[in-house]
Amino acid sequence: MTTTAPRTPVRTHQWRGVIEEYRDLLDLPEGTPAVTLREGGTPLVHSGWLSGLTGAEVHLKVEGDNPTGSFKDRGMTAAISVAKHQGAEAVVCASTGNTSASMAAYAAKAGLKPLVLVPEGKIAAGKMAQAILHGAQVIMVRGNFDDCLAIAQGLAKDYPVALVNSVNPVRLEGQKTAAFEIVDFLGDAPDYHLLPVGNAGNISAYWLGYRQYAEQGVATRRPVMRGFQAEGASPLVTGSPFPAPETKATAIRIGNPASWHLAVAAAEESGGRFAAVSDEQILAAQRLLATHDGVFVEPASAAGVAGLLQELEAGESYAGATVVVTVTGHGLKDTATALEGVGPLVDTVVDADVSSAAQAAGLA
Repeated sequence: MTTTAPRTPVRTHQWRGVIEEYRDLLDLPEGTPAVTLREGGTPLVHSGWLSGLTGAEVHLKVEGDNPTGSFKDRGMTAAISVAKHQGAEAVVCASTGNTSASMAAYAAKAGLKPLVLVPEGKIAAGKMAQAILHGAQVIMVRGNFDDCLAIAQGLAKDYPVALVNSVNPVRLEGQKTAAFEIVDFLGDAPDYHLLPVGNAGNISAYWLGYRQYAEQGVATRRPVMRGFQAEGASPLVTGSPFPAPETKATAIRIGNPASWHLAVAAAEESGGRFAAVSDEQILAAQRLLATHDGVFVEPASAAGVAGLLQELEAGESYAGATVVVTVTGHGLKDTATALEGVGPLVDTVVDADVSSAAQAAGLA
């Protein structure tokens, strides 16, 4: 065997999670210890397919690579860390699925009791399984997400439990780190940033991060923010709450976003806007991401890509621009919806020999 020089490490330290990587940029109580699962540091994947369609450089911020499979982990590490630091013994959240999975995992890490409120029959099985396996007490509510959030706020007001939904501003402090990562990777902010919008905390947090980096001179510009909601749950598009939101994209099935005003400010200050896409467009974009980019996302996560395709069809030009599209959660979160309309799962059953397999595959 040939003797070679010692290999130089690619990275000088293991990724420590968003609090320790960006602590000096986060508004957290002094001395807050990090409760972390090493969230963040997610890949920015170049999409050759979307770049070819748009004439732009399109990158996917793949947040499904976070520990519990969604972007929620960025905010949850901050919220649980602060709750633990301030002496909380129990935490509560309302959820369409991803928040409950994330909160339960981080609460388990911190040794806190997690209490989850979810709309009855409106949460994907994969997300429910995560919350339960991490030890959460799950209470189903006869109502929608907005009803669950109102109850969670009431519990936090009247009982010794800490609320960790995105109405808690600490959550946005954690989530804004995704904007820092994008600028750190690209060397500047993108020209456009597109993403799904449900409770609207994420678009608000990205804007906080981009604005902070621009103010500190790390970035020379701030992107145009464009948020996309499902047609059946698009209050930021219509300008009024949806009392009975409905969409197959369960993660954004929210009729009255908690971060409404912050999200509107992000769109207005950046010169951006909100638009609605149909469930059919969302599911088509989900399949296209899987087949063209190898990125499997849950339905809601594809809303930003669906929006980009819709804008191209309407004549919008992104030529020459740098575009980031956030895909917010992993496809394994909701496989049942992903498989709707795809036909039989198995095309052919053959005998256990090469010849039969070759014939079935069209190779012989």
